Amino acid sequence: MAQAKAQVNFVRIAPRKAQLVVDLIRGKKVGEAIAILRHTPRSASPIVEKLLNSAIANAEHNFQLDVNKLVVEQVYVNQGPTLKRFRPRAQGRASRINKRTSHITLIVSEK
Repeated sequence: MAQAKAQVNFVRIAPRKAQLVVDLIRGKKVGEAIAILRHTPRSASPIVEKLLNSAIANAEHNFQLDVNKLVVEQVYVNQGPTLKRFRPRAQGRASRINKRTSHITLIVSEK
């Protein structure tokens, strides 16, 4: 069974937020997955949609798979490096702000 993979690294979105969007499309047909992502009002949806389109293009071009039979087989989010920033607080103190990044991987296969 041929699989096509697409991956995006160092995306400036927290893994926890990306995970919520990714869980919606796992196991769905690609057409259905795109429809779900288009109507999900979360900041990670356009990123995941772009990644899904890339995986579909990879499947079509590299493996000659039929787009109508494609299913989102695996999709997961791993934590990337954290950018550490500081914010001034009261009485001369500073508090740390963690700007988290994600690595998102999506695998489609023919059913």
